[in-house]
Amino acid sequence: MNKSLADQINEMQQGMLPNIPDEVLGLLMDKTAALVASGIAGEALTVGEQAPGFSLPTIHGGALRLSDKLADGPVVISFYRGGWCPYCNLEVRALEAVYGEIRGLGAELLAIAPELPDNGAETAAKASLSFPLLSDAGNPVARSYGLVFTLAEELRPIYASFGFDIPASNGEESFELPMPATYIIDRNGKIAHAFVNADYTQRMEPSEILKILNTL
Repeated sequence: MNKSLADQINEMQQGMLPNIPDEVLGLLMDKTAALVASGIAGEALTVGEQAPGFSLPTIHGGALRLSDKLADGPVVISFYRGGWCPYCNLEVRALEAVYGEIRGLGAELLAIAPELPDNGAETAAKASLSFPLLSDAGNPVARSYGLVFTLAEELRPIYASFGFDIPASNGEESFELPMPATYIIDRNGKIAHAFVNADYTQRMEPSEILKILNTL
């Protein structure tokens, strides 16, 4: 039986978190808790609202329009922080594992991150992804879904010490990121399901995506 994404995340944390100094780990957890407590996730678009349309560059050149994909069926959109994020990498790999089933249900999967197309291409290559990755440089689409926040200044040197160079990844210095989120949009452009959590360690299970697609 395949492991759930939550189990994979838990295993990664068991191997990774003990190597992080207590004071650093405490700060990471405190800032995440503060972001959750701010209620920012409650400001994101939710079920029943019209999904904003967009046209974004693909990692292979050209552009992809949401309306073109919706003409063929429902669309699953995964907003992720970038290929530098280990949680995001686990998530996109888990999505790749069910991509064939998503397509079999007549739906499409799109992943959107603020990283530049070349960096997105590196993410796709490392994870052997076959679904489209789109570059939302400057986060205009994530902003239209209500997902954007600014990484706390205290966390920036910590991220840098982990080798997470967000300005290089995104091509700009704002340190704005999307909250990881999964939207399932019906072919009429309405949001049928929304998973948004300001805690970046929490992700929607791919198995739940399949269950919801089966109801559309």
